[in-house]
Amino acid sequence: MSNMSSGKDEATPRPNELTAAEWEVMKVVWERQPCSAGDVQEALKAERGWAYSTVKTTMDRLAKKGVLALKRVRNVQLFEARITRTDAARGEIRRLLDRAFDGAVAPMVNHLVAHEKLAPGELAALRRLIESAETERNV
Repeated sequence: MSNMSSGKDEATPRPNELTAAEWEVMKVVWERQPCSAGDVQEALKAERGWAYSTVKTTMDRLAKKGVLALKRVRNVQLFEARITRTDAARGEIRRLLDRAFDGAVAPMVNHLVAHEKLAPGELAALRRLIESAETERNV
């Protein structure tokens, strides 16, 4: 990541929960950064039909939260993520785990296995993950 400014201190941001719209914007930013609001609007136009002002307002809100950094190059504002997609997902999953399952992982995994359609090979992949975790922890 570059030395772009967010208007906040340079510590790693701890964003509040991202809204669905903010997630859509961030997915584009992670793929194309640094990018302008126009770049993001163009990427989302066919799928979402969002106006430029909607995208720009969302990106400004993300910058205020410390999730995006902003710099000016000539007359263009460029945005760049201050958090990785992995970190954003980790926070989202932690909030879901805490809210819906009181922080317990096993009931969440049980729910996913029992109630979600798993793609071929996903159960085997889950088994391998559990076996790997057991080996690493000498369980």
